[in-house]
Amino acid sequence: MGAYLDNYGAGEEKRERIIHKVAAWTGIILAVALVSWFTLYFVIPNRAEQSQVERFFQVLAAKDYTTAYAMWGCTDANPCRSYPMKSFLEDWGPGVVTVTADDFTVLSGESCGSGVIVDVDAGKAGDKKIWVERADHMLGFLPPQISEINRCPQGNRIYDFVRDLKYRLRGRRYE
Repeated sequence: MGAYLDNYGAGEEKRERIIHKVAAWTGIILAVALVSWFTLYFVIPNRAEQSQVERFFQVLAAKDYTTAYAMWGCTDANPCRSYPMKSFLEDWGPGVVTVTADDFTVLSGESCGSGVIVDVDAGKAGDKKIWVERADHMLGFLPPQISEINRCPQGNRIYDFVRDLKYRLRGRRYE
């Protein structure tokens, strides 16, 4: 009868070890997934829109104003009624915005409705806020309801915190 009970509980110990291993791996996988989500959602969001603004300033630095104008959805053949090439050159042309390829930095991009507000430190030209439409990556000025308050009305506190942290790491304050 003693030999019958010698293995009693041995299976329970093995089962407990398996359960602890599964729980530990599940916790590790969840932690990695959470860090990945945080990174993708808050640290590098709106990368395509920010790249479009970087290209715009590179084109301005190369003084290729027709290509820069086309990035606003306007061309010489089909100019925008509300923003003719003459007005574009008054806002972005030679002598107004003088940037070199190293002179500007995209500071942040904030999702807002159908577009993204991209903050740019344009060096001597000062800070600029550019609207990038998410659907076609066309550039523009901030819509009136946003430009009045200078930020997205549906602000996200976590995003604001991360953006402010990015600015402070660059020795700046968000305004």
